[in-house]
Amino acid sequence: MRYTKRICIYPKDIQRITGKSNRHARNLLSKIREYLNKEPHQFITTDEFADFTGIKKEKVEEFIID
Repeated sequence: MRYTKRICIYPKDIQRITGKSNRHARNLLSKIREYLNKEPHQFITTDEFADFTGIKKEKVEEFIID
């Protein structure tokens, strides 16, 4: 059985990547949503996070634990 990685990024993932607090992670997600003109209920993908932060997608995916 093969597991696929999820494509949505959550505050806990951002905490693992940046080492910052949960509040910082939530604020960063809000900034990304605002930048991308997304609604508050819409998800941020790992691609969008990587593009916004300048971190390579492969590095971001290393921290996605499911």
